[in-house]
Amino acid sequence: FLLGEIAQNPEAVARFNNEARNAFKIQSEHVCRVMDVGVEAGMPFMVMEFLEGGDLSQLLEQRGALPVEEAVDYVLQGLEAIAQAHALGIVHRDLKPANLFLHRRQDGSQLIKVLDFGIAKANNPLGEASGGHGLTSTKSMLGSPLYMSPEQLRSAKNVDARADIWALGVILYE
Repeated sequence: FLLGEIAQNPEAVARFNNEARNAFKIQSEHVCRVMDVGVEAGMPFMVMEFLEGGDLSQLLEQRGALPVEEAVDYVLQGLEAIAQAHALGIVHRDLKPANLFLHRRQDGSQLIKVLDFGIAKANNPLGEASGGHGLTSTKSMLGSPLYMSPEQLRSAKNVDARADIWALGVILYE
């Protein structure tokens, strides 16, 4: 639920709806599934699959740098989700370890799930803005600066898929 003052903020509600729309479009085992979206008693809500585990930032904090094979596996799983997003014209714009969730499946195996498509930029196949326009003003900075490409630092509104690839490269380096 978006509660309190946040639910009264039109920009926050627009970002919330943008996240739901974008996550719903991407049918990947590596993206948290959105099952329902709506408004109840004036409060926007989103029902997502239940995930067990923790995010990659927590894992890095606990263990420090990961073995190369493990780090590459996690980033490759994230790339699968982002490749599907890019094929749909969706640029995430806020990839960071905290948005890569390490979900523990019932059999004990682990699976990366990309979270938080709230500031994603959606383009149509011709590259013209379609969904999410109006959420990024020319002067606003969206994303996590440590993981942003130089182009995104200059203008989040004009980034393309390369910004996500940059961020995943930074995550892999970290």
